Amino acid sequence: MPMNFVTYLTQLNDALAAENGQNIAYLLRPTSPHSKDLLKEYKLNPTREKLSYYKLTIQEPWDEIAIQYVLTCSHVARRRSIDAFKEHTQLVSHFYNFFGQNSGWTLPVLFSILRDLRDLAFDADFHARFNGLKSDSMEESARTITKAFTLCLQDRTSPPDQSRKWGVYYVVGLVLKCYFRVRRISLSKNVLRALEANRDIPDLSYYPKSHQVTFRYYLGMLRFLNEEYEMAEEELTHAFYQCHVEAQANQERILTYLLPLRLLKGYLPSDLLLKRFPHVRELFSPFVAAIRAGDIAAYDRALDTREKKLLELNLWLTLEKGREICLRGLFRKVWIACEKETRIPISKFHASLRICGIEVDSEEVECLVANQIYKGFIRGYISHEKQMMVLANTNAFPKPVDRPAALNFL
Repeated sequence: MPMNFVTYLTQLNDALAAENGQNIAYLLRPTSPHSKDLLKEYKLNPTREKLSYYKLTIQEPWDEIAIQYVLTCSHVARRRSIDAFKEHTQLVSHFYNFFGQNSGWTLPVLFSILRDLRDLAFDADFHARFNGLKSDSMEESARTITKAFTLCLQDRTSPPDQSRKWGVYYVVGLVLKCYFRVRRISLSKNVLRALEANRDIPDLSYYPKSHQVTFRYYLGMLRFLNEEYEMAEEELTHAFYQCHVEAQANQERILTYLLPLRLLKGYLPSDLLLKRFPHVRELFSPFVAAIRAGDIAAYDRALDTREKKLLELNLWLTLEKGREICLRGLFRKVWIACEKETRIPISKFHASLRICGIEVDSEEVECLVANQIYKGFIRGYISHEKQMMVLANTNAFPKPVDRPAALNFL
């Protein structure tokens, strides 16, 4: 049966009386079926003047929220993305007046309307770019969502199990998504500082897994971009293993940054893992194959052919550092070919590079070998006078992961 605006207000009021956050979230979702019924009632042209007749028919600010909802749906239906975002921003602002005075039963509503706000901001910015217009809707949505973060932290009166603080990490995840989308990543530090300064929020492990995964992913990304690789690997590993097994896209997103960090430690992904994630396989399989074969030329070709994509993903520098792992593999093959002798002429390492198609002079080869020793990939020293590489009797080529500070010393 079609829903008219009076019925809509009645259902909204009943949900408020019952403190049914899930039902309110459904009633405020622009994609819910009843949105089309409400627009038909006003012949797809609802105006504030027409809707203002119903002000004060339910408690404030829900009368205004209901009006804003219909106006938002109207703009969404007409594909007026920028106007839809503006109206929904007003809806969120009115909701904040209610949210700040209530407990955690309102969190499902908060999560839903903030998620819609982010999606509408994305649509608004996309529409603006497509039509040659200027729009900073995503940045504005980040500022609006940050206010919810403050409101969640300020709950000091609700019982612990009904606190608004249980929304903290979901809101932080949304803020970080917005900052990453508009490449204003440096602004993330302000939110993280505020989070660290509040010691009275529950430990992250008590929050829903989905909140944990999102937060750890973005925290890992921030560490990754700051080249704090050890901490980045820790956060991304937690995110990957806590991610829902059916969330394929999210797992691939995490692996896109976790896998290069594992490569830097010398851990190569199995064929089974790469088969499960086609996008990851397409991007990284040439590097994995080159490392396995010790083929430094193939590794360089993979860097060249994927340069644009790797730069877009902020991965080029990390994988360029992974070249050291491939070079170690090549030099180890020389050592094995020499029957694991402890004295190997530098000329043999030079020959291995030339066989791979890498033309360098003898001085540069000596420099490459010395660099491998310095970074802990080879145990030994160079006799410059005799142009000889003198290797340790045991563990001449330690596993990359066994090096001190394996990820940070590259």
